[in-house]
Amino acid sequence: QVQLVESGGGLVQPGGSLRLSCAASGNIPTSNAMGWYRQAPGLQRELVATMTTTGGLNYADSAKGRFTISRDNAKKTVYLQMNSLKPEDTAVYYCYVRRLFTEYKYWGQGTQVTVSS
Repeated sequence: QVQLVESGGGLVQPGGSLRLSCAASGNIPTSNAMGWYRQAPGLQRELVATMTTTGGLNYADSAKGRFTISRDNAKKTVYLQMNSLKPEDTAVYYCYVRRLFTEYKYWGQGTQVTVSS
């Protein structure tokens, strides 16, 4: 079993910053990708950013230049630093982990990010 626990969401004004964290536990695949998706009301869940154990990176176009993903493999934790937040970034942010070269994902419970004045 794999467990993922997110933290760091909240309410922030436009232009502000938040840092999300996701701690993994359990039977984590040694070679994996960890990252973040988000889902706004009425929309599909979409990729925000992902990072592999070997340092491979992938960002959504909407995240490039504003968000930074990082991870601490020893702590089995992935972070998402979000700067210059916009109202359209409002969503539930979900952490995930998957074994490299596979599609099945383990998901966290999600953390709400609201960008509003």
